[in-house]
Amino acid sequence: MTKKSSSALAGADSPEIDPFDAAIEAHEKDLAEIKAARIPPESGGIQINFCKNPACENFGKPEEGDVAKWSKKGQARYKVSSAGKAYPHLTCRACGSAFPIKSNLGIHEELQRMAASAEAYASEPCCPNEDCEHHGLGVSVGKPFYSSFGSTKAGSPRWKCMACSKTFSTPKASTLRQRESHKNKRIFEMLVNKVPLRRICELAKIGPKALYGKIDFFHRQCEKFLAAREAKLPDLSIRRLYLGVDRQDYAVNWTRREDRRNTVLSAVATVDNETGYCFGLELNFDPSLDPEEIEKSAYAARDYAVFPPFRKHARVWLEQDYAAAMKKSPTPAAAASLRERVAKAYAAAEARQDPEASDDPTKDEKLPSQGMQIHSEYTLYAHFLRIKQATAGAEKIRFFLDQDSGMRAACLAAFADDIKAKRRVDAFFVKIAKEMTVDQKRRLKRKAEEALSLFMEEHPGASKSDAILAMLKERLAAMSPIGAWNDRWVDHPFPDMSEPAKAVSHLTDLGDYDLDHLAWLYNKASLHAVDTMFMQIRRRITMLERGIHSQGNAGRVWTGYAAYNPKQIAKMLVIFRAVRNFVLDGDDDMTPAMRLGLARGPVRYEDILYFTGA
Repeated sequence: MTKKSSSALAGADSPEIDPFDAAIEAHEKDLAEIKAARIPPESGGIQINFCKNPACENFGKPEEGDVAKWSKKGQARYKVSSAGKAYPHLTCRACGSAFPIKSNLGIHEELQRMAASAEAYASEPCCPNEDCEHHGLGVSVGKPFYSSFGSTKAGSPRWKCMACSKTFSTPKASTLRQRESHKNKRIFEMLVNKVPLRRICELAKIGPKALYGKIDFFHRQCEKFLAAREAKLPDLSIRRLYLGVDRQDYAVNWTRREDRRNTVLSAVATVDNETGYCFGLELNFDPSLDPEEIEKSAYAARDYAVFPPFRKHARVWLEQDYAAAMKKSPTPAAAASLRERVAKAYAAAEARQDPEASDDPTKDEKLPSQGMQIHSEYTLYAHFLRIKQATAGAEKIRFFLDQDSGMRAACLAAFADDIKAKRRVDAFFVKIAKEMTVDQKRRLKRKAEEALSLFMEEHPGASKSDAILAMLKERLAAMSPIGAWNDRWVDHPFPDMSEPAKAVSHLTDLGDYDLDHLAWLYNKASLHAVDTMFMQIRRRITMLERGIHSQGNAGRVWTGYAAYNPKQIAKMLVIFRAVRNFVLDGDDDMTPAMRLGLARGPVRYEDILYFTGA
């Protein structure tokens, strides 16, 4: 890095921090080391700061050696550049592509947040004394670590730790101490069938406080149930997975008339097109963090004095960053054709100083007052790392991603070895025209059917599927590049009502697939399963239905059914994922978990409610 860029790294604007002078002095040495670094250090085995171009020799290869002493050309894979104030990038010396630097610590923290609840519910009861040598060691090991110590009045078994003599019990039933547990099933069913919360209270004859207690209970049970069932996923032998990945936004109602801005959170989901199984549904929100405490910690650690990827709290939206992003948040221009939309999506990403960050707020949005909003790209990186763990047993994986630069970078980073060295994973961009009316969809479908009929007349003997593949191969040969990455896109020749206009680009094309194979993969590209799941969320979960913009609210969104606390959104997404994967069956009388091979039959609501982990 040049002296100029080094000084830029050290010189991001920092606010007055008089209340924390003592803490700042204590951190001066650490701050100097951060400023001298070129890229953030590895954290938890994670280092994603490498070239994201699959065709490049540096793809998946982070810088080696002492990254604080890069200087001579040719001795390093990357050079540090900048896309603007406070946005350091790396430029690959081999292919010339540039990409923003990200905090490995932030990704690791987000990954830990996602895994924490599952690990807690999947683990066995153990000695609760954190200072004890048996803490973390499950009771199933038996003697000489634990001894049975009778039972409680409710009949729950008690244990005694043989190291510290601490006694503890494990609940015999999930509904222990609940007064009206007989109402659980009915309330559970109403909650995932779009009955408003007030109506649930009325029908079940319970108060709001009791209802929210029930939601907490359902959430814990769903977390526990999912953790136990999905612990088998990495060992599940699966021949092919065709995974659609997309995001959906949820608005949180304002609570004060003086400030009528919404908090808008985003959830990323990965759903298998063949089985409908949702492997992950993650919200960019951490309910465990206190905004005031994190701001104090950020000031003390001099986070505002260094670039975002080098911060202690890199993954969370801090107040000053949110305000600055709001001021320069662009208004997207409308585009007519699907090709124009693809081109404008690339242009919008290139215009951003951080192309992977697509969650810049508008003037009508604000940070949550409880918990903290996570930068969307950190949630994406952690999400794909979680998907990698869950799909370890799959022979081949094809990702079909909504056109999103952050999603692309996260997927390619998480599966770099599987993409190039093992050729186990491929990724595609898929762009769908979703705003069409039913009549417009029918016209496009009719036009495609006429073109297909004409092609089959010119090629007698060809089946419908063969004709579609042949038309795809013709279009593949005539593809043209779009955007800075020179991605080549093809319009699918035969749309359907759910995807009336569809364009696809192969992001991991290394030139080693024949045309027939490529045509088959392009024909499989679809976001249908994940879009269907998002539609079901809107239709089944009252507080997650789409809000209505009104002229009187000047573009802001408010609905009486929406959540006032973002924690409730996170809980409802977990509840919905458990019910959809294991309880709700389709026309074939099978649930997504059954089709995937993770369940032998539909799970009843009672099976989740009374699940104890045994």
